[in-house]
Amino acid sequence: MNTEDIRTRQWSEAEKRAVREAAKARAEGRDLPEEEYEDIPRLTEEQLNRMVRFRDIPKKVPVSVRLDPRVLDWLRSKGEGHLTRINDILFNLMEAERNLASGRK
Repeated sequence: MNTEDIRTRQWSEAEKRAVREAAKARAEGRDLPEEEYEDIPRLTEEQLNRMVRFRDIPKKVPVSVRLDPRVLDWLRSKGEGHLTRINDILFNLMEAERNLASGRK
């Protein structure tokens, strides 16, 4: 699910209330019983496939980079956040390479 999905979705009052309760519980370090999450809509396969992992990262450093126009078109075709997507792709590649070097999978 991306920001645009959240922004354009028509949330019911029950869904809004359930999400607020779940967020409050998480912030307090407690889990709600499973039935408390029933009003929160499940993500579709498409939404799950488009998700990116958030992580604690240091502040990004501005750089200038030259890209093949086909690469840039492809990144832009995926929607908003194409510059962040470049960082995520490179970060995941870096992690994979480090894991291979250290013998982890």
